[in-house]
Amino acid sequence: MTANQRIVLASRPGMEAHGMPSAGNFRLEEAPMPEPGPGQVLVRNDWLSVDPYMRGRMLDLRSYAEPVALGAVMVGDTAGEVIASQHPAFQPGDTVVGPGGWQRYGLAEAGQLRQVDATRIPLSAYLGVAGMPGVTAHVGLLGLCDPQPGETVVVTAAAGAVGSAAGQLAQLRGCRVVGVAGGPAKCRHVTDELGFDACVDYRAGELDAQLKSALPGGVDCVFDNVGGDILAALIRRANHFARITLCGAMAEVNDPDPKGLPRLLPLITKRIKMQGFIVSDHAPRWSTAIDELSHHVAAGRIRYRETIADGLAAAPAALISLLQGGSLGKQLVRLG
Repeated sequence: MTANQRIVLASRPGMEAHGMPSAGNFRLEEAPMPEPGPGQVLVRNDWLSVDPYMRGRMLDLRSYAEPVALGAVMVGDTAGEVIASQHPAFQPGDTVVGPGGWQRYGLAEAGQLRQVDATRIPLSAYLGVAGMPGVTAHVGLLGLCDPQPGETVVVTAAAGAVGSAAGQLAQLRGCRVVGVAGGPAKCRHVTDELGFDACVDYRAGELDAQLKSALPGGVDCVFDNVGGDILAALIRRANHFARITLCGAMAEVNDPDPKGLPRLLPLITKRIKMQGFIVSDHAPRWSTAIDELSHHVAAGRIRYRETIADGLAAAPAALISLLQGGSLGKQLVRLG
């Protein structure tokens, strides 16, 4: 191979669409094959992770991470095989995960890569349930919410990569787990395949009535990926001393005029603890979390679903579908 295929950010999404990307924001191009320098590793990317955070990185807005520059390779984690290495810790044939970006071959500093055992669980799982989404669930649920056996946990966006892992970790803690998802198919997946105790379909209407029925004893821990009206309704059902972990705010991102939190008095009178987090702030927990998650997956205690698009050129459509709620479980692009 003498050329590399990559997708770069050609333009930023127009704010009239509230930042929703389109295929025209990306450009597929060929570039010279990268060659590793001292301390670098060349990886053939076989799988590309597609995640909600990518939407924010396309916008030129101040956030917790720098935006992608125009003309630069779109960011994203990848899993693949080492092709060439100038670092003693990596040899050709090693399977690794790292920030390879939207391209077939990527250069990485050795410290950016993590070796993984693709004979234990599938390589693609290290981008989902045993990768960043799974670690996000582990940190947010176990590290911040810390649910106790017998408590009731609610997970929003429960059919997604993060929510599905969070709910199953709560089950392993001995909790009653209720999911919130969009549509009957996703709710059936949450209850029938993932084993949640109940699932509320927010698209079916009468959200308060559905939550009242599913949560007769209230809720002790909320792992929230959505915000908006769903979070407000869950605060109304929260028990005293409930904990709320804020992982995402998809409703706010999609709302041109977000209303913010409801009345603050219930947060005070119920002594509710609410905390947002970014998983990259918890680097010391990653190794333990990945080892624990991969062990649960290999043993069949945590189940997962993948939505797979084929070919690098399919990555923009995969991201748009994810942001519109079209994927189930972890959204991936198979690059091989």
